[in-house]
Amino acid sequence: MIEKNFSIRVIGCQMNVHDGDKLRGELLSRGWREADDENGADFVVFFTCSVRERAEQKAASEMGKFGKKWKKSRRPCLAFLGCMAARVGSAMARKFPWIAVTAGPAHIGLVPDAMDRALETGEKFIAGSGTDVAGSISCAPKSRGNPHKAYVTVANGCDQFCAYCIVPYVRGRFASRAPEDVIGEARALVRNGAAEITLLGQNVDAYGKDFDGGGRGRFASLLDGVSSIDGLRRVRFATSHPSDFTDDILDVMRDRPNICPSINLPVQAGSDRVLREMNRRYTKDEYVSLVRRIRAALPESSITTDLIVGFPGETEEDFEESVALFEELRFDLAHTAAYSPREGTPAASRADQVPPAERARRLVKLNGVQTEISRKINASMVGRTYEVLLDEPSPKGEGLLQGRTATDKVVLVRAPLEMAGAFRAARVIGSGPWCLEGELV
Repeated sequence: MIEKNFSIRVIGCQMNVHDGDKLRGELLSRGWREADDENGADFVVFFTCSVRERAEQKAASEMGKFGKKWKKSRRPCLAFLGCMAARVGSAMARKFPWIAVTAGPAHIGLVPDAMDRALETGEKFIAGSGTDVAGSISCAPKSRGNPHKAYVTVANGCDQFCAYCIVPYVRGRFASRAPEDVIGEARALVRNGAAEITLLGQNVDAYGKDFDGGGRGRFASLLDGVSSIDGLRRVRFATSHPSDFTDDILDVMRDRPNICPSINLPVQAGSDRVLREMNRRYTKDEYVSLVRRIRAALPESSITTDLIVGFPGETEEDFEESVALFEELRFDLAHTAAYSPREGTPAASRADQVPPAERARRLVKLNGVQTEISRKINASMVGRTYEVLLDEPSPKGEGLLQGRTATDKVVLVRAPLEMAGAFRAARVIGSGPWCLEGELV
């Protein structure tokens, strides 16, 4: 049997990380070996993202870098996977002949066989753009990039059809997994060493809405079931949609101390007019009310958000409402982006596009506001002690480990690598807008 080496690179969201972990485990179980780097790989696997144009440009640029080497030795072959593959996989394979396998999120389970055939016979596999699940890897990942943390998908696809978003077109319609499958996978991951599990979905709060009888309250029940697993120290979930976040989720979070009081709650705009045109299905006041209920129920909680500036038709007054919302609610962190037209979505065909330079200006201003808010929130934590899961070496300096508090604050501490995976008390001795500096107590 020929030796087969692979390397995996992930561009994009946590769901891509999770798919990468599952594929890694499946390949290892078939006798493949993970290469130390891409130079030693027969196959380089890319998980790609289509949410923004820049992510697609980055993926296309990376594809081009392999041409010279492939033309000399026919290695490495490339697997082009994820949301961008579902959207333009066939075109990318025509442009770059060293792409031997393409598959969107619904077809990841077909990739291991396709990679085997590509190396053994030279056969190419182009899954196309379908979103009906034709193959999946449903078991818990046998190998993970981070052995101490794991992801479990609770639902695939999305039915929200926000006017700017490509996800329903590349990941398909919303489909919940059976609760026993989710809990069983989480239990297997804990047996395999995971101390922290994050439940994933484009909209986790809508979990079970596609079951008979509807889904209201279903996610709270699932969250309760997962958090009751023996040995599971921490549970997180992402991402929430404000129109589906119910108070019973807060009840479970309050009753289960291992559910982390950290919630990502995308608002996307601070203007009711823009929210309507985005098809977000809630008003600014409804969103503010929800944030206040969360903070009343969980006073120590951290809340992060996502917001798009420069959505088609957004006026300066609309934008200033977003700035005012940030100043009012004071999020711990915000994932902001200038609007990026996605072909095939309703917003992309609108004539009232905001000029790119104006989008960029608004993004810089909003980021400046949020940076100062984050700086002050983090500075208020100096001198306090928190339990931190130390999980991986920090990219910010030799001898540092990176960990996170239950509220998802990054803490850098000086500690030996052997301490990775441990829960330790850390006193915060310094802060910046994006992370904290700590010392072990």
